[in-house]
Amino acid sequence: MMKTILAGVLLGLALGAPVHAQTVNAGTYNVEGTNLDGSAYSGTATITLTSETTCAIEWNTGAVTSNGICMLYDNAFAAAYVLEDAVGLIVYEVKADGSLEGAWTISGKDGSGSETLTPQ
Repeated sequence: MMKTILAGVLLGLALGAPVHAQTVNAGTYNVEGTNLDGSAYSGTATITLTSETTCAIEWNTGAVTSNGICMLYDNAFAAAYVLEDAVGLIVYEVKADGSLEGAWTISGKDGSGSETLTPQ
């Protein structure tokens, strides 16, 4: 009987323990992605933390630089940005190794591209 109670208490503690949310670190990341037409691109992205859950992000891919704001929510990391005269949105999944894998789109365009950020 005592073993059953102890097992129940331990199970309750394990289920009630907080799950550690993923985090995104400030710094420079290598960028590998695909454009809306499927062509590949690469470059770097720099993330600057502005609070525990928000940040600024700058991508440099070839001759293109774009800036945005970003937010971490659990294991989702989202960024909104301006690219020329359009607004873009990307949603990443934060991976255990610190990399970010996501999909993006731009207002007024069909489809989505993909992108992976890997910490340098």
